Amino acid sequence: MSTEVSPNAGGQPVQGEGNRDDFRGGVRQGAQPAAPEKMSRESVTIISTLLVATFVVILNETIMNVALQRLMVDLRVDAPTVQWLSTGFMLTMAVVIPTTGFILQRLSTRAVFLLAMGLFASGTALAAVAPGFEILLLARIVQAGGTAIMLPLLMTTILTLVPLAKRGAVMGNVSIAISVAPAMGPTVSGLILEHFTWRFMFVFVLPVALAALAIGAKYLTNVGETEKGRLDALSVILTVPAFGGLVYGLSQIGGGHGGQAGPGAGAIAALVIGVAALTVFVLRQVRLQKTAAPLLDLRAFNFRMFTVSVLLMVVAMMALFGGVILLPLYLQQVRGLGSLETGLALLPGGLAMGLLGPVIGRAFDKVGPLPLTVTGSILMVVTLWQFSMLDAGTAVWWIVTLHVGLSFGLALLFTPAFTTGLNPLPPHLYSHGSAIMSTTQQVAGAAGTALLVSIFAVVSAASGLVAGMSAAFMTATVIAFAAVVLSAMMRKTEGAGPGHGAEH
Repeated sequence: MSTEVSPNAGGQPVQGEGNRDDFRGGVRQGAQPAAPEKMSRESVTIISTLLVATFVVILNETIMNVALQRLMVDLRVDAPTVQWLSTGFMLTMAVVIPTTGFILQRLSTRAVFLLAMGLFASGTALAAVAPGFEILLLARIVQAGGTAIMLPLLMTTILTLVPLAKRGAVMGNVSIAISVAPAMGPTVSGLILEHFTWRFMFVFVLPVALAALAIGAKYLTNVGETEKGRLDALSVILTVPAFGGLVYGLSQIGGGHGGQAGPGAGAIAALVIGVAALTVFVLRQVRLQKTAAPLLDLRAFNFRMFTVSVLLMVVAMMALFGGVILLPLYLQQVRGLGSLETGLALLPGGLAMGLLGPVIGRAFDKVGPLPLTVTGSILMVVTLWQFSMLDAGTAVWWIVTLHVGLSFGLALLFTPAFTTGLNPLPPHLYSHGSAIMSTTQQVAGAAGTALLVSIFAVVSAASGLVAGMSAAFMTATVIAFAAVVLSAMMRKTEGAGPGHGAEH
C-alpha cells in the first residue's frame, strides 16, 4: 500500500487522501492523521500515563545490577547463578519484543497496557516476597514480559496520536524514560541497599506500578482499531533460539567467564544457533509478507531513512551500553569507589540525557535531524576517545564531565533517530517499526557489552586494568566513527515516499 504525502501551505506534510483507509491505528473519535497542532487533553493523558509506566519498568531493568553481591550472600548462590537475574531478564525481553508488532495490532491499546503493567506489577509483587532464588528469577522473567511490551506500545501510540509537527518534541520526552531511568537504577538501588534489605527494591517500586496500572485502567482509552490476524506459531517458536540465542551468546562472551580470555564453547554454540535461527526467521517473515500477516513485518526496511536510523541506533546503543558497563568497572576497580559513589558519579550524565531530550525534540521539529545527529556523533567520538586516555590518577570530576558530554551526544542521536526512522512508515507498520527498533536495541546493547567487556578482560589479563580500559574505549571510539557517517545521511522524513519503496 502506498502513502502519499504532500506539503501543506505551511510547509508541513500531510497524509494524502488515498492512505486514510490504511490508518489502522487511527483515533476512534474520528481524528485524521493530519491533526491540529494542539493535542487533545485525552491524548496528553494517554501519552503521559504511558510515559510514567515506561519510566517505572525501565528503571527496574537496571535496579538489580548493584544488588547482585548482596543477593549472592542472602540467597547463598554463586556469581554465575546470580547473574541469571540479569541474563534471564534480558533474554525474556529479547524473545518477547519481536512479538509486540503482532500484539499491538491484535489487541486494543487498553488491553495491551493492562497486560504489560499487570505482568510487571505481578512480577514485582512476587519478587518482593520471593523465598529463594528460583522464585526471584521467575518474578524477574514475569517483570521482563511486561517491560518488553511497554516501549513499543508507547512509541506506536505517539505515532498514532501526535501530529507530525509535534512528534520530535513528544519523542524527546521518551528519552527521559529510556535514558534517565536506567541511569537512576544503580543510584536508587544503592540508596535502598544502604538502609534496607534487597526486597525493598521491589517494595518501593510496587506502589508506583500499581498506581500506574490503576490510572491507566481508569483513564486509558482505545486509540486504535484492532486487526484480526493469525499468529504464526513457527515464527514465535523461532524467536526463542534466534533472539534469545544471540543475546545469551553475546552476554556470555562479554561477562560469563570471570575474566578468562576467549569465549566458551556454550557461548559460541548459542551464537551459531542464534544466527541460523535468525536467518530462518527472516526468510519466514519475507515469505509471510506475500501470503499472510508476518509476526514482524520487515517491509519497514524498504524505507531508507528507517534503515539508516536503525543502524545509527545500533551504533549509539553499543556505545551507551559499553559505557554503562565499563565506567562502573573503572570507577570501582581502578579508582576504588563504592557502589553508591559510582551510581552518584554516573547520575548527572543520565539526568542530562533525559532532561535535554524534550529540548532536542523541539529543535528537531524546527531544523530536522542532520545538524543534531552530526553534532551528537562527533561529540560521542571525542568523549569516547577521551575515555580511552583515562589512567589511575584521572580526577573524578573530569570523568563525570566526560560522561555528561557522552550523554549529551547520545541525546542528540536518540530523539532524531527514533523520530526520523518511524515518521515515514505507513500506519499499519507503526507497531512493527517500533518492535524492530526495540529488538535491535536489545541485540546491539548485548553486542556492545560483549565486545567491549571481552576486550577489557583480555587486555587487562595481559597488561593491567588501565590498559584494558583504554583498549575497550578505543574500540568504542572506532565503532562510533560509523555513527558520524550514518548521521551525515540523515534527512527529514515527513515527506515520505511510496509506502513500499525507499525514500529518495
